[in-house]
Amino acid sequence: MTRSIIKAAEWTLGPETGEGAPQAIYSAGCMECGEESLASDNDRAPVEIWALKHTGRNPSHRQYNAMIETYWRVTPAEGNPYRESDAHGAQPHPQHQANGSKGSAHDR
Repeated sequence: MTRSIIKAAEWTLGPETGEGAPQAIYSAGCMECGEESLASDNDRAPVEIWALKHTGRNPSHRQYNAMIETYWRVTPAEGNPYRESDAHGAQPHPQHQANGSKGSAHDR
């Protein structure tokens, strides 16, 4: 297989919108005792309720580490040789094949 490096290619970064991908996953941890809430997809209310109830049961536990996990996808921008190949579900032509990585030297 012949490999070459794409000298300049534009990419875009945006939210992952694939089937089943949550917009966000929420959770929290009590900073006093370390107890953690269950994670909740796309709805922070259950985590907030958990924190309020936890403080209700433990009045001195008032600080929480709130965690929000999101997912991103990098896609080829207009003019990037991967854009056309992605649209057809194929790999780019070998002359456009990335050298083992789709990132730049700055990523390594």
